Amino acid sequence: MGKIALITGASSGIGKATAEILAKNSIDLIITARRLERLIELKDELQERYKVKVLPIKLDVRNRDEVIESLTNLPDQWKNVDILINNAGLSKGLDRLQDGRIDDWEVMIDTNIKGLLYVTRAILPSMIERNSGTIVNIASIAGHETYPGGNVYCATKAAVLHLSKALRMDVLGTNIRIISIDPGMVETEFSIVRFDGDIEKAKKVYENITPLTAEDVAEAVWFAVSRPLHVTVEDMVLMPTQQASALLNVKNYKRL
Repeated sequence: MGKIALITGASSGIGKATAEILAKNSIDLIITARRLERLIELKDELQERYKVKVLPIKLDVRNRDEVIESLTNLPDQWKNVDILINNAGLSKGLDRLQDGRIDDWEVMIDTNIKGLLYVTRAILPSMIERNSGTIVNIASIAGHETYPGGNVYCATKAAVLHLSKALRMDVLGTNIRIISIDPGMVETEFSIVRFDGDIEKAKKVYENITPLTAEDVAEAVWFAVSRPLHVTVEDMVLMPTQQASALLNVKNYKRL
């Protein structure tokens, strides 16, 4: 086998687009998500189109025992993960903190922070042992700036940025690279999940604006991981041209 990449949240959106661009560049893939049927469809598609090897694993990154069992017991030919893409993440709701649903907070914290930690903890020791590897954390502009109703989600993405920085310190002296990719508005299933499946409400988020696509972010990931090994793209912020900050875009901007 050639290089191996492991992608969490690979059944849709940025994770799926990243799987495709890596497969296009002849990288074998471990793809994980909660929706196994989608992973199997993606496996068949990528193997047919790009002639790479693909291992689908049903995985909920919030479940510590499941993560440890699945990722520390990979088949021998899949054990040496070269690239880890911590992509699994979500937002739930836009409530003010005082009105927030605690169950939503726990889902975001368990997925965006603890899930990233569990997966990284399972994969990183092998990278350190081999003195080789690249970890990409998909963060967000929301980790740099907050916005009304974004309280807990923004806090989780700020945590991803700080964890990325801390991890660079933890692996200093090795040949392991830690990369953070921080997109602004991306049209995926993100808003559908945020609004509990309300497709019409989600569509309005992207009306009269040209957001990023999942493929735009995947191309940024590929650029970062394909740099020479002595080069680390520490942190890349990727924004739609029509968005100037986490809160400000052409739909809500009025010139004075």
